[in-house]
Amino acid sequence: MVTAGLIHYILNLLHVTVHIRDVCVFLAPVFSGLTAISTYLLTRELWNQGAGLLAACFIAIVPGYISRSVAGSFDNEGIAIFALQFTYYLWVCSSPEGFGGVGHKLNTRLDAVSAWGGYVFIINLIPLHVFALLLMQRYSRRVYIGVFALLQAYAFLQYLKDRLTRQEFQTLFFLGISLAACIVFLTVIYLTYTGLSTSPSLHRCRSTSRPRGCPSSLISTSWSAPSQQAFGFASRTSMMNACLAGKVRKHVSEQEKAEEGLGPNIKSIVTMLMLMLLMMFAVHCTWVTSNAYSSPSVVLASYNHDGTRNILDDFREAYYWLRQNTDEHARVMSWWDYGYQIAGMANRTTLVDNNTWNNSHIALVGKAMSSNESAAYEIMRSLDVDYVLIIFGGVIGYSGDDINKFLWMVRIAEGEHPKDIRESDYFTPQGEFRVDKAGSPTLLNCLMYKMSYYRFGEMQLDFRTPPGFDRTRNAEIGNKDIKFKHLEEAFTSEHWLVRIYKVKRLENREALDHKLRSVVSRQKYTSKKVSVFPLRRDGFSCSLSFMMLSTTYSCDPHTHLQTPQKIKTTLNSRERKETSNNQ
Repeated sequence: MVTAGLIHYILNLLHVTVHIRDVCVFLAPVFSGLTAISTYLLTRELWNQGAGLLAACFIAIVPGYISRSVAGSFDNEGIAIFALQFTYYLWVCSSPEGFGGVGHKLNTRLDAVSAWGGYVFIINLIPLHVFALLLMQRYSRRVYIGVFALLQAYAFLQYLKDRLTRQEFQTLFFLGISLAACIVFLTVIYLTYTGLSTSPSLHRCRSTSRPRGCPSSLISTSWSAPSQQAFGFASRTSMMNACLAGKVRKHVSEQEKAEEGLGPNIKSIVTMLMLMLLMMFAVHCTWVTSNAYSSPSVVLASYNHDGTRNILDDFREAYYWLRQNTDEHARVMSWWDYGYQIAGMANRTTLVDNNTWNNSHIALVGKAMSSNESAAYEIMRSLDVDYVLIIFGGVIGYSGDDINKFLWMVRIAEGEHPKDIRESDYFTPQGEFRVDKAGSPTLLNCLMYKMSYYRFGEMQLDFRTPPGFDRTRNAEIGNKDIKFKHLEEAFTSEHWLVRIYKVKRLENREALDHKLRSVVSRQKYTSKKVSVFPLRRDGFSCSLSFMMLSTTYSCDPHTHLQTPQKIKTTLNSRERKETSNNQ
């Protein structure tokens, strides 16, 4: 990321308008070409140009490096392999000259440090080589001078960093780098113009019979003077040449005999075999590149018996469902392998992704996946999880699903929570990891198992296999009666490759477990008294008597209803008034 950002910044300074996305896409292929060049240079220094060309061809088509250098592969190794090869090349070039070129090696090693965690191979191997050279007494004063100069430069930079602001320090640093580059450029132009810089072969003579980094065993001198001066020394060196002529001739004759030992037929056979191997390797690399690295990883393809190809687009289907059917602030819990895809394609927040450095956070997700539902629900509540996403390949036979990765979840969780999670609990007594009835009870009841095989026991894939047969593990699952209390299925893709579950929220008040109330009806009393009022034609007394006979009275002493005695007194008073009025 640092290298991509630096390239984008430099291009913007040069007024080259390039989007940062395009820089990230084409970063790996560009450094792949530079890796081939650095490999050629390194091999040429160690052997010859032919070996360098062959090594460059190999590094350009090797499948292990193609997977890290295709367009769109924004990984550390795309830059780090180039930094590794170029550092070794600079070190091999600088070793015979007394550890020169320190600045170039320092810059390359800093690039490797910023790009790749495997830079420890470089910073450990080079000091080991220096230590071996010191034991062989092949050091010079320039070693101490160079180290002393680097320490002084570092101390001076730290002093400026403490005294200046960050903006001023960056400005001064870039000015210093630019000034140094200008001085080197002008020096090269001056030496070329004045003629002081000529071919290296006119100034020094390298012994071609020794490898790089080895001390020269011969004293060889070359001259850039006219040929007359060379002939002037011929008389003084003729006796030495005569003494050495026999040894040289003997060495050449032995080499000729060794070459004559291999007949032309054997050479032809070996050459043909090597060419056939190279052709087969090139065909294999081309096939791997076209099938494995030329298609996106979120779209899978399978081939039928007749050669037709099926496209499995379950990943994009699930991510599109997440994007359209969940809240924009929803948090998704999944294993870290799918963090970047969920964040980039579904635009949802994930707990862990490919850039998570906190191992305890990854272990907490692994603990939730490997615990039972109740314990996992407490962890998900503490992490405020809304959805859980898993990958299940039992229907289509996809071997990269979460069940096959499950043991790594258990191991990482055990490293942080050894009291709660133990890897041995997920194996059978015979030490097997099985998903059928013989599997461990801890495995058959963990959250990952239940989410993967929920409703899978009802599915029969073909007539030759029983319901609940896992094509990836080639076994019938052991727990088919799976029910959830705290989760509910939210989405399952077409081929069951991606399954998403929604985490239920706690109710405001839990249901109480009390018994039904037995309601006892109160005892009713009906007055059996007959009417004492005389019958009248207007029907007033008759209706009143009927009302009194059919009225139900409460036995409650605190009631506000009138008693029969009060009603009788009231009616008698009314009757007397009516009689007096009639009279």
